[in-house]
Amino acid sequence: MPREGAGPDFIEALARGLDVITAFEPGRPVMTLAEVATATGLARPTARRILLTLTELGYVRAEGAGFALTPRVLDLGVAYVRSQGLWDIARPHMAELSAATGESCSVAQLDGSDIVYVARVAVPKIVALAVQIGTRFPALQTSLGKVLLAALCPEEVEQALAQPSRSGLTARWQPGPDERDAELREVRARGWALTDEQLALGIRSVAAPLRDGAGRVVGALNVNTHAAETPLEHLLDHHLPLLLRAAGEISADFARLAAVPHVTRTAAS
Repeated sequence: MPREGAGPDFIEALARGLDVITAFEPGRPVMTLAEVATATGLARPTARRILLTLTELGYVRAEGAGFALTPRVLDLGVAYVRSQGLWDIARPHMAELSAATGESCSVAQLDGSDIVYVARVAVPKIVALAVQIGTRFPALQTSLGKVLLAALCPEEVEQALAQPSRSGLTARWQPGPDERDAELREVRARGWALTDEQLALGIRSVAAPLRDGAGRVVGALNVNTHAAETPLEHLLDHHLPLLLRAAGEISADFARLAAVPHVTRTAAS
């Protein structure tokens, strides 16, 4: 059945294929045909055709009596990251920041009420929550998410947080509207954000915005630490200045890249 509000150019088959891919959420790495049909609201024959098509394209594989995504799905996200040009610019600065702090650092962007990790330089440490490219966390309880939400107007914040989280994680800190708004006002005023075990026990981090040439926030950069290893004073006195410098350098490089004219070559040139 066509979706409500879909325009005349809307391709229902494409939308259904994406619905099948996104049905494989955390905790459901393998799903039967019946489970996919139920999760997507598709008829079983339709779900079956889509799964078999995705299998032929290499995005899905048969797994026992069910189906599972393949690593090729990551190509879809990597294409987005590469199209932004942000990772290539951020990578050397993130490597320097990680070396200077001895901690992992990440870049994330906002997707509804979640943050999604799009770049990361990690150090081999045991942490409470595993993070990789594509990992989602509730935005409001992370330093990265606070920075990204603080860049929005109040109406946009409400719209973003009204969307259900797809992270599968229940955060420790659950503020009311007044406490939330006060926190975001503070982040806007000082230009960086802190989270101290608000997402999960042991997670302490600071984050700063990444901006384009027009000053728009296009992402956020953080330094993540284990609360038992890194006192709050050391995080703010040592790591934060290094983070702010790295974020400024990445933003400046991103602005310079955007200012370079791009020449489109024709087949005859």
